[in-house]
Amino acid sequence: MARNTQPKPQQLPLTRKPTHRLYRVLGDGEQAIWTPIGAAWPNKDGMGFNLSCDAIPLQGRLVLRAITERGEGGQQ
Repeated sequence: MARNTQPKPQQLPLTRKPTHRLYRVLGDGEQAIWTPIGAAWPNKDGMGFNLSCDAIPLQGRLVLRAITERGEGGQQ
């Protein structure tokens, strides 16, 4: 019988506020345009996220970032 060697997920506190923001990003570096298009909340078991999208982009890339206070260097 094989043992499960995967680490157990970290239990995250449940909250009604999103913990991550979803962005559509066009371009690279300082010229990149970041457009917020949704949010994410952790699942109860800590193994994934529930996503809420206001738009589905056809161009650019999707970036999911933890929500931080302004001034900490994150895209807000």
